[in-house]
Amino acid sequence: MEIIGNAKSAVRHWSERHKEAALYDDESATLLDVASGKRLPLAWRDVTAFEEKIHPDTQDSYLVLLFENGTQIALVDPGGVAFAPSKEHSGPVQNLPPVVCLRDFFTLKQRIDHYLYDHTDEQPPRECLDLMMICIATLDGARAIGFDVADLEGDLEKSLNELEKRTA
Repeated sequence: MEIIGNAKSAVRHWSERHKEAALYDDESATLLDVASGKRLPLAWRDVTAFEEKIHPDTQDSYLVLLFENGTQIALVDPGGVAFAPSKEHSGPVQNLPPVVCLRDFFTLKQRIDHYLYDHTDEQPPRECLDLMMICIATLDGARAIGFDVADLEGDLEKSLNELEKRTA
């Protein structure tokens, strides 16, 4: 129980110092990923460890929570709630980073839509498909840790349909 209390305290303190990245609501035990507006319920009873670390390049602090089932999340600034992508539906993906966040999804989705909707008279480049696969792996990872991403999946599906139509 001491680990859980210390982890809660660490999350509380981290989110107070990084309100532009993630907010924590103690009453509902949820994290708000600021970039996406998505809420992530935290199952404190499943937390087995936590660690505050310093990023070697930026010297910024980030917080890692490890859960009983082997998953982990990190609170990072910028970025918010970070997690491992999942290749469940994407299969192997070129240039897939080991840790992603929903902010990454929005950045990549914007690039995909730029290719698809701002250059309608051109065939989308191969990069567009690679970005699509990273987005799929990102949303699968987000769902695996407890985010509700159904709306984002629906939006990505529209872009995927357009990509398939334009490259067929």
